[in-house]
Amino acid sequence: MHDDTFRPPQAGAGMREEITRLVAEAERLLRGGLWDPAQGNAALARETATGLAEAVREESVQGRLPFPERLERLRETLAVIAIAIARTHGQLTWFLAQAGAALAPVLQWSALPADQKWSFGTVVPTPDDLADAEQAVRRLHFVLAHIGAAEPPQATGETRAPAPHS
Repeated sequence: MHDDTFRPPQAGAGMREEITRLVAEAERLLRGGLWDPAQGNAALARETATGLAEAVREESVQGRLPFPERLERLRETLAVIAIAIARTHGQLTWFLAQAGAALAPVLQWSALPADQKWSFGTVVPTPDDLADAEQAVRRLHFVLAHIGAAEPPQATGETRAPAPHS
């Protein structure tokens, strides 16, 4: 087994860390020829990457948004992922399902402080929590854009997607 083989999230691991581990496994599979996205999966990966990029913008833009809107946009990423999962099978589904699980803590966040007696266990995230989740989404966008472009991503840790094809 390779050191970068994906394992379920560790307790206390940040979302960015979990997505980085997941992406490393996807990159290994793509580079090794063990995952060759079919044309339909490539198109869905592009569409999903676009949806993620529309929800979570570059850090300089996202950071200026009001806190509730940043949280709304993070929740939208989970909807984008869920819709993509519903539309495919196989490795892309498994990859997206793990990505959704890594981002699931966003669903426990609230934009408003509330009494724990009636808030169903939600918590207000810290600015660092928001930034961590947003970076995780950007990393996920990056790898999905590469999958959609049918080119394996380089293991650089870069978070910028390839330029769209004309």
